[in-house]
Amino acid sequence: MQTSVIKATSLSKTVSTNQEQLTILDGINLDIKSGETVAIVGTSGAGKSTLMTLLAGLDVPTSGEVSLLGKPLSSLDDEARAAIRSESVGFVFQSFLLIPSLSAIDNVTLPCLLKGEEEDQQRAKSLLESVGLGHRMHHSPAQLSGGEQQRVALARAFMINPEILFADEPTGNLDQQTASKVVELLFELNRQHGTTLVLVTHDMKLANQCDRIVKIAGGQIEEA
Repeated sequence: MQTSVIKATSLSKTVSTNQEQLTILDGINLDIKSGETVAIVGTSGAGKSTLMTLLAGLDVPTSGEVSLLGKPLSSLDDEARAAIRSESVGFVFQSFLLIPSLSAIDNVTLPCLLKGEEEDQQRAKSLLESVGLGHRMHHSPAQLSGGEQQRVALARAFMINPEILFADEPTGNLDQQTASKVVELLFELNRQHGTTLVLVTHDMKLANQCDRIVKIAGGQIEEA
């Protein structure tokens, strides 16, 4: 039987605005198994990215519990949550988030430094080669196109062999042709590494490539 790597129980998130309490998520229950690929979809403002930040332990819920890799996040402090992420979780964002002053290969080895480990240049090199950027290793982000930058971000996400990869609108800033190449690489790397993928997207074509689609509407889940 596959084990749960992410489990959300009665998860709610409320934020205060000047006038009122705004409920973004309300009583979410979600169970994601090891190796599963799950797309979280919904209209803009539905709470997709909020759910992802809660599942990844980047934010804390107003009520409810998230268990990440068997550890209840509410029982951990910021430092312990950050340690789980640096050990076992990879991220790919719409805005790439590369360090402008670092070359492609140094951006890829960054997770090693964040874990306090030696930089594994050989692994970084082979990951860059696997995303077709072996020849651009020493270029800075400014010298790379958007699609190339997102491929560097993909290589970086797999640097620590993450058990879970969170991808938030990973093709949002790319043209259609570049986006489909990045998506192909994302699923290919995911298969190779046996990673659990949680993908936030408004692109149904991309969502349909996942094992399961979770639709959020009105702060609640409608399983598609």
